[in-house]
Amino acid sequence: MTAWFIILLQIPTNDADFALKSARVINQVDSLHWVFTLEVEGVAGGTTPTPRGTLDQAPVLAYVFITNLSPMTVGFDKAEGLLALAITSHPDFDDTPLWDENQDGDHGNDGVIYHTHWVVLQKDDRVPGGFSVQATASKDLNAVLPPTNPGMPMYMDSPGFQVGMKAGQLRVWVPHGRLNHASSFNYDVVTAYLQVSTSGTGPMLGVHKVFSILSNDLSLPFESE
Repeated sequence: MTAWFIILLQIPTNDADFALKSARVINQVDSLHWVFTLEVEGVAGGTTPTPRGTLDQAPVLAYVFITNLSPMTVGFDKAEGLLALAITSHPDFDDTPLWDENQDGDHGNDGVIYHTHWVVLQKDDRVPGGFSVQATASKDLNAVLPPTNPGMPMYMDSPGFQVGMKAGQLRVWVPHGRLNHASSFNYDVVTAYLQVSTSGTGPMLGVHKVFSILSNDLSLPFESE
């Protein structure tokens, strides 16, 4: 526990940039997109992690829409857990090999730019934040991941959705077809610090600190419109 606390103190975090004010998920029928929007008190995406220089214990900052949709909706198999759309920044590694977020011709150097992931979250008392991204067993050849997954042994996808940030607002556009034409769903929003572990002593990607929960209790009370 002490080691986690020391690492957290080394990360410059502007609390206002992660203090949630509101969120909406709107079905934009004309453009055939779901539009995920959140608002924070500070600047959305205004804070990024300080690089650690290694993959082990690499810091991750995230804005996360947690939904009651089945993981199968976005191409995972029957994984148990909560399907979440995470918008993350992590300068120590790049896990979107298909996308060049900073448009410099190098697909492997832009992990610090906030980008999207689908993840399946599970409760996990091995980390202070109480949740982690569910792992896939290394020998489980039947685990089904979307074809745009980054090749990590977790229920994670790198879908490449467009992220827009302006002042306190963050917005993501998700095509209807990428949600299997879901008609409605419930959701909640959290902001959090996560950390990578490659030592095998804990989850590969665990939540170590939750900054803000829109509902205060993760009850997923909000409905898409």
